[in-house]
Amino acid sequence: MAAGYAELLGTRHAARLLAGTLVGRLPNATAPIAIMLFTRAEGGSYTLGGALAAVYGVSNAVGQPLLGRAVDLKGQPRVQLPAAFLSALGVLLLCLSGIEHLVLAYVAVVVAGLFTPPLEGGLRALWPSVLGDEDKVHRAYAMDAVAQEIMFTVGPLLVTVLVSLWSPAAALLVINGIGVLGALSVVVSEPSRKWRSAPREAHWLGALRSPGLLALLGSFFFVGVALGSITVAGVAYGDDHGKAWVYGVLMAALGLGALVGGLVYGARQWAGAPEPRLVVIVALLAAGYLPLLLTPGVVAMTVLAGVAGVFLAPALACAFIVVDRHAPRGTVTEAFSWLVTTFGVGSAVGTGVAGPAVELGGTAASFGVAAVGGVLALLVLVATRRVLRVPQVRGSAVNIVGTSENDRIGEVEPGFSSGHQA
Repeated sequence: MAAGYAELLGTRHAARLLAGTLVGRLPNATAPIAIMLFTRAEGGSYTLGGALAAVYGVSNAVGQPLLGRAVDLKGQPRVQLPAAFLSALGVLLLCLSGIEHLVLAYVAVVVAGLFTPPLEGGLRALWPSVLGDEDKVHRAYAMDAVAQEIMFTVGPLLVTVLVSLWSPAAALLVINGIGVLGALSVVVSEPSRKWRSAPREAHWLGALRSPGLLALLGSFFFVGVALGSITVAGVAYGDDHGKAWVYGVLMAALGLGALVGGLVYGARQWAGAPEPRLVVIVALLAAGYLPLLLTPGVVAMTVLAGVAGVFLAPALACAFIVVDRHAPRGTVTEAFSWLVTTFGVGSAVGTGVAGPAVELGGTAASFGVAAVGGVLALLVLVATRRVLRVPQVRGSAVNIVGTSENDRIGEVEPGFSSGHQA
């Protein structure tokens, strides 16, 4: 298991790109809880905190595909770094304005979310040119999902530590400053500077003209709803038990479970098409959310949170492969960004719904939002299984440095193309 990931990280540029992307995505990964804690510290309600986090999520969802398409057209450095700076400026505005002036607060989170750089889609677009082998790229998707769970494990803990040492405002500023440095590390690297998207067919829908991609996005909207609601539910659960650190422990357990699941998933070769496998994984993911409704004591709840996270990273890793198979040629950054967007919109909806759910029905009701989200994600995949069965858009190829694209077409599975080196 470890040897396979070590081989990938030993490839030139791979470790730097993965680390830089993870660090660059830290502000986005921690934004919901950081905004919630900031709002509560300023005297705001759960509903207001959930609303601000939801607006951030929706703004992020709008910006990701737009910035992703810009990356496909203009390259990574000309889009990613300016976006990172603008997003950080939005966070600075939020910290300066507080929640006393709500209009400024909402403007700040809109700017912060809208200009979040599409580093996640950008990394997955870079893997083929860096690794040059389809099996390695699929393993890299699993490694990416595992590393993402490390970030989601460390991120909430880091926020908690910074809040304890300083304040929620300081946590927001420090994390966003670190995020800019991560984005800078990626865009000055050779693969990022030289990467160009494969030629694309002009179409106003871009990646969204793929029916299979639309089906996947519909499912992962509800996965996002589940995870977004858990953010608020975890804070409420911690408040119920009078211990501020409980939230961080629950989120860390959720991330740790996903980390273990991702490591196991990525350690083996999977036969057959990924689409039917994704249905099974999402079914298991949905089943893991149901016991959270019990809201037992802290120890038992931590165990349940860990179990609930086990199938998250496998679901993401499998979804990355499905996106790669269904993305129209020349739209891969945009397609991956749409996945981030849909996930973000779902998370924002989950966050926004869970806030009132806490106040109307208690903590268990907010965990109920997560359970419903997981079940609906499964139902979407089941209802669209025919569309997902076979990729509708074909003709992509990997272009390795020194090999002409025409020579490579047909040598890899259709749909395996994220771009090429200039």
